[in-house]
Amino acid sequence: MRLSILKILKKRFLVFAVALFFSCDYGASTLNQINRFKENPVGTAYDIRMTYTDSTVIKAILTAPINLDYTHLSFKYSEFPEGLKIIFYNNKNEENTLVADYGILYNQTKIIDLKGNVVLFSDDGSRLETDQMYWDSENEWLFTEQPFTFKNVNYDMAAIRLDTNKEFSKFQTGKLTGTMLVKEQKDSLIVDEKL
Repeated sequence: MRLSILKILKKRFLVFAVALFFSCDYGASTLNQINRFKENPVGTAYDIRMTYTDSTVIKAILTAPINLDYTHLSFKYSEFPEGLKIIFYNNKNEENTLVADYGILYNQTKIIDLKGNVVLFSDDGSRLETDQMYWDSENEWLFTEQPFTFKNVNYDMAAIRLDTNKEFSKFQTGKLTGTMLVKEQKDSLIVDEKL
């Protein structure tokens, strides 16, 4: 478990380092190209539905009122200016739903940048809220560097920074505030404690 988290963090660091390199050397021309074509996407689609599958198993469904396609640029992306909704499915076909006011799908990295009133509703009643969240569709991983709140039966917490899988069974955060239920085993006795 720890090895897979380290692997994902290394991948994110590599993506960040490449982006930083391009921003220093290549970024100005790319930004100029993006800004120049900003008014003219290669395509506009309305009421879209994108399905992400793995070996014919549906992993996620993205819906949005408008999709602007900028795949004619060297750094290809799609924009969702009026918001989007993503429904994730786990191995038991349970749904987790994510909504945001705005989003960008970066085609080369398969990462979606979600902004504005980002809310994740989990199948078990959990709720996560933040202003910005990234969804790595290839690794089925969510992450943010922004403040967030998370509430469910055992947790009512706030923190800055989150790395988690879509089921929230593996996650790391920055400094936490709030309460959480912790089960600790001592001499065959389970004790519930609130932090």
